[in-house]
Amino acid sequence: MITVLVKFKLPEGVGSEQYDKTAIEAAPRFQGMAGLKTKYFLYNEEGYGGGFYVWETREQAEALYTEAWADTMEERMGSRPDVTYFETSVIVDNEGGAIQVAAE
Repeated sequence: MITVLVKFKLPEGVGSEQYDKTAIEAAPRFQGMAGLKTKYFLYNEEGYGGGFYVWETREQAEALYTEAWADTMEERMGSRPDVTYFETSVIVDNEGGAIQVAAE
């Protein structure tokens, strides 16, 4: 599994309410996306937004985070996103009561 952290500076004046509205509108686009296990929309009071994604494979993740995607995000949000990939060997899912191991 691969976890990806995407972070970008939000346009001046965008607060949590506006960002939440944008996230709610965008969320359905991620349902059923090949290889995407979960996505979390992120916001902090320092003016950053982003996403935390868990993918089945790095190839599936890289299919989303293309230069064209980064261009679109920069156009929409006013800054180019920073994308960081993490190998994810174990996930503890307290809501589902399970531990997921990548090798299994």
